[in-house]
Amino acid sequence: MKSDAIAFGIAGILFGLIAGWIIGSQQGGPRAPAAPVATAAPQGAGAPATRAAVLDETQVNALKAVAEREKTNATPRVQLGNLYFDAERYDDAIKWYADAIKLSPRDVNVSTDLGVSYYYSNQPDKALEQFNHSLSLDPKHGKTLLNVGIVKAFGKQDLDGAGEAWKQVIAIAPDSPEGQAARRALEGVAAAHKGESPVNQ
Repeated sequence: MKSDAIAFGIAGILFGLIAGWIIGSQQGGPRAPAAPVATAAPQGAGAPATRAAVLDETQVNALKAVAEREKTNATPRVQLGNLYFDAERYDDAIKWYADAIKLSPRDVNVSTDLGVSYYYSNQPDKALEQFNHSLSLDPKHGKTLLNVGIVKAFGKQDLDGAGEAWKQVIAIAPDSPEGQAARRALEGVAAAHKGESPVNQ
């Protein structure tokens, strides 16, 4: 199984995205674009890709051959999900992550990556449902909780719910990358609401 590389940039840009969304919603203007989401899928040096990776069809075909040959092996399916995710082909990523989950139903990282794929394919409710499954496996999974906050904020326009999720991340792992991103997001929400002080944790 590949290492769990967190797709970030969230800590650096969430403030602007959240502030833009709040200001835009208050003025009745367009919302900011969807925030990047933390995934377990490898994304270079831990930052979200700024443009879609080129899909390596040779690698895809090789992994599909392994998946076809090894019917009970989740690994090639996860790897296919990662490749399609990096190429921003989220419907294909959903298919392969879902197949992997059937074979490895307790893999919290794959479950969360499936949820992220749902979010990027404009299915925030399904994303949150999948994150709930992830949290049933590991209630303190920081990456999942961080993503719950992002989807609630940007997919459901529920900043209160987002704040609750981010506070949980900070309470569980304040010094982790997820905890730092959650803190930055909370501070961004507070600063965007003029007159409110940043959230103290």
